[in-house]
Amino acid sequence: MKHLRQLAVLMPLCFTPMVHADAGLTDSLPLDALQRLALARNHDVRLSSLALEGAGADVISASAAPNPMLTIQTANINPGAGIGAGSLRSKTVDSTVRIDQLLERGGKRELRREGALHQEEGARADVRETRRQLRIAVSQAYYDVLAAVQRQAILAETAQLYQHSVDAAQKQRQAGDISPADVARLEVEALRAANDAVQARSDVAHARQALALLTGLTPREAQLPLADGWPAPVAVGAFSKEDDASLSSDEAIAKRPDVMAAQARVAAALSAHKLALAARTRDVSVGVQAEHYPVSPSNPQGSGNSFGISLQVPLFVRYQYDGEIRSAQVALDTAQENLEQARRQARAELSRTELDLRSDGERVQRIDDSLLPAAKKSAQSAEFAYQHGAMAIADVLDVRRNYRAVQLDALAARSDYAKALAAWQASLRTDSFESTTP
Repeated sequence: MKHLRQLAVLMPLCFTPMVHADAGLTDSLPLDALQRLALARNHDVRLSSLALEGAGADVISASAAPNPMLTIQTANINPGAGIGAGSLRSKTVDSTVRIDQLLERGGKRELRREGALHQEEGARADVRETRRQLRIAVSQAYYDVLAAVQRQAILAETAQLYQHSVDAAQKQRQAGDISPADVARLEVEALRAANDAVQARSDVAHARQALALLTGLTPREAQLPLADGWPAPVAVGAFSKEDDASLSSDEAIAKRPDVMAAQARVAAALSAHKLALAARTRDVSVGVQAEHYPVSPSNPQGSGNSFGISLQVPLFVRYQYDGEIRSAQVALDTAQENLEQARRQARAELSRTELDLRSDGERVQRIDDSLLPAAKKSAQSAEFAYQHGAMAIADVLDVRRNYRAVQLDALAARSDYAKALAAWQASLRTDSFESTTP
C-alpha cells in the first residue's frame, strides 16, 4: 500500500521520459521503481495518452461555431454591349458581395461539445486503466522473476547435494560399503537434478526478459538483483479504514477506471442521441449582400447600389433524419450494455481476487507453519540415518524428492499469494490522477 501511495505522488499522467527514471536502478530492482519506469516507457501507455490528446482536439472542434461564408460575384457581363468606359467601379457589370452565416438551432453546438467532453473523459479513464493494468503486469512479472531466482537456488542446492552424495558413494563403493547399483541410482538422480538446475537458469533468463520488455530495462539493468522479497501475508480487509483510498466494494467498482470509461461513453452516446434528435430542429442560414450595378448609356437597366438579405430554411419533405436517430439509439444501447458488462467484470474480478487472496494466504500459512518444517525435519532425519547406515538409498532419495517438492510448492504458494495480493489491491484502489496534460 505504501508503494501505491508513492506511485500516486511520483507519477503524474504525463509520458515524457523521466530524466531520473532509472536513478534507483544502479544496484537493485525495487518493484515501485520498475512500475514508474514502465509507466514512463511503456508503448501502450503512450498510445493511450495520444488517444487522450486526440479526444481533447475533438473537444476543440466540437466547440467551434460554423464559419460564415463570403461570396464575391460578378454577373451581367455583356460581350456585345461591352462593359463601358471609365474606372473599374464604373464598369457596367453587376458585382455582388455576400456573407452567409449558418445559425444552428436546438442546442446542437452545446450537445456536440458535451459529447466530445464525455469522450475525452472516457479517454482519460482509459489512460488510468492502462496504467492500472500495467502496474499489475509489472507486479506479476516481478514475482515471476523472484520465483524463478529462488527456484534456481533450490534446484542448484539440490544438485549440489546429489553431487556430494555421488562423490561420497563412489568412495564407499571402493571400500565395499555400498553396491554399484546404489551408486548408479544416485548418479541418475544427480544428473536429473543437474538438468533441473540448468532449466531453472533458463527460466530465470526468460522471466527477466519478460520484465525488461514491460519496463524498458536495458540488458545490464535486467540482470540486477531484485530489491523486494515476498509480501507478508495480510488478512483481507486489513487496510486502514482511515486511508481515503480504501473503498467499499461498490465504491471500488464505481471508481474503477474501466467502469468510469464505460460510464463516460454512455453519457457521450446519450449526448449523441440528443444531437441526432436535434437534427429535426431546422437550422437557418442568414445572408446579407451588397450589389453594385452602375447605370451607363449602354446599360440603362442598372440599379446602382442595392442591398439585400436572405433566409434559407430546409424543408423536411422527404427525410426526417430517422436513420441517424435510430443509429444513435443503437449506439446508446450498446454503450449501456458495455457499462453493465464492465460492472459485472469488475465485480467478478474483485470477488475472484479476494477469494484467491484468502485461499493463497491460507495455503502459505499452512505450508510455513506445518508442512515445510515437517518436510525439513524429515529430510534432516533421513540424511542423518543414511550417513549412519540406518536407511537405504532408495528411501533417502524418496525423502529428498519429497522435500524438494515441498520447497517448490512453498515457493509457488508465495508467488501465487504475491500476485493475488497485487491484483486485489489494484481491483480495490483506483488511480487518483486527474491531470493528463503532457
